Amino acid sequence: MKPASFKYCRPDSAEEACSLLREHGADARVLAGGQSLVPLMNMRILQPRVLIDINRCSDLAYLREEDGTVACGALTRQGDAEFSALVAEQVPLLAAALPHVGVRASRNFGTVCGSLAHADPLGELPSVAMALDARFVIASSRGKREVGAEEFFISALTNCLAPDEMLAEVRFPVARARSASVFLEISNRAHGFAVAGLAICVEMSEGRHCSQARLAAMGTGDTTTRLKEVETLLEGQTLDGAIIDEAGALATRMAEPLDDVHASAAYRRQVMGSLVKRALRRVLERAS
Repeated sequence: MKPASFKYCRPDSAEEACSLLREHGADARVLAGGQSLVPLMNMRILQPRVLIDINRCSDLAYLREEDGTVACGALTRQGDAEFSALVAEQVPLLAAALPHVGVRASRNFGTVCGSLAHADPLGELPSVAMALDARFVIASSRGKREVGAEEFFISALTNCLAPDEMLAEVRFPVARARSASVFLEISNRAHGFAVAGLAICVEMSEGRHCSQARLAAMGTGDTTTRLKEVETLLEGQTLDGAIIDEAGALATRMAEPLDDVHASAAYRRQVMGSLVKRALRRVLERAS
């Protein structure tokens, strides 16, 4: 399979890339790692007239701590983040999820921001961003704006970017001292597409008391979904077997998945309840 013909542009800076987006708008697509975009082009699901390759934009290649966050530029490779000591220490939920993203070869090319912009409802990184309330820095020739994860993800494979905008950076908040993070997913085969998954971050106080809970589910809708009713149930409670079982049952009732070739809605609903209980048990073990 081969893509339709397109004009190829290779800017040297984010400013130049934004100028090209302003010029070409909806006819253009930004290329960073290409692990999602190129297959879609090869199958002609996407047929952009202009491809803007940002791999020479060195001002977008960084992974650093600033202002209580870990900032990933648009050219931060998933593999670099996966083996980053900074990410492992400061954003453990991201570190836990990255090994589940595709295979090692794809992570060497694929970018953190590219996976987020793709907005796959079964993508691991969108669920991490949702659970951590990550911030998205969006750039255009008009300037920059910042949005939260709930505003960024619209529906399956759809984000809030305007035609002349690009995702320049994502900022993950640094983990607090008494927080515990867990990432779990179920797939039909190793390194295959996920059937369902869960990203969870819980802040604990003395005596296994849950002061804050954030749970983001994969596979329960057309985008990654916060399990807010489960969060409300957990916050202010002491984590024990009874509250964990109640949270799992509530997650099962809340889930509204769809049937597809990978799994039935009924199966996904049961899996989600099981994942919530398994994740909370791990949180409890770490608190102990």
